[in-house]
Amino acid sequence: MLKRRIIPVLLLRGDRVVKGKQFTDYRDTGNPVMATRVYNAQAADELLFLDIEATVTGRSRLAEILSRVSEEAFMPFAVGGGIRTKAEVRALIAAGADKVVITTGAVERPEVVSEVAETFGSQCVIAGIDVRREGNRYAVYVRSGRVRTELELQDHVRKLDELGAGEILVNSIDQDGMMGGYDLDMLARAVEATNKPVIVCGGAGNFRHLEEGLRAGAHAVACASLFHFGDNNPPRARAYLKNVGFPVKTV
Repeated sequence: MLKRRIIPVLLLRGDRVVKGKQFTDYRDTGNPVMATRVYNAQAADELLFLDIEATVTGRSRLAEILSRVSEEAFMPFAVGGGIRTKAEVRALIAAGADKVVITTGAVERPEVVSEVAETFGSQCVIAGIDVRREGNRYAVYVRSGRVRTELELQDHVRKLDELGAGEILVNSIDQDGMMGGYDLDMLARAVEATNKPVIVCGGAGNFRHLEEGLRAGAHAVACASLFHFGDNNPPRARAYLKNVGFPVKTV
């Protein structure tokens, strides 16, 4: 069985790390360079940086910030926020990124997913999907959760799979920052729609929630509040998951 990954998420606003609830009420949680240094010391599996303002303002400081944090750590980096072209991906890879997360761009310019996969390899492309539950369906949102689309979760997962995405990152806006656990129904629907690895995000508040996400079919569990608030960290999370039977990175 492939090793399961625990991925700390760093949300970037300007040159600071922030965290909110349900994609609103963000508060400052620190400096991305310092946070990277800590996660590097804790041997995190990989880090995920998401610029939450890039699609709204049309500007991104990802490359600049990545060039600084990559001097502090050697774990894999995935970065997202406002990515729409191969040229932007090339610049991010040159700055130290191993993968890119394409979310709004995958809806508004879906061919960018196949363009990046064909040029840099599908392993480089994580297709991000932000959703809200609406009755018995999940609606896809873009632009940091500000704009609702007519897309439904499973149809969008299948399309991104066909376009060549190497992984799918599915994020619940409803559960974001609430620390009550992942939306397991959302996750199950995403897993059912693709054979590609699925990363679940939004809602983890304790290690049991990570276990639940993996048992529901996730290949990796992404979390922010779990590590931002309290004394939890990736080594303790790995130890918990190892004790309940999941293969994790040995440090």
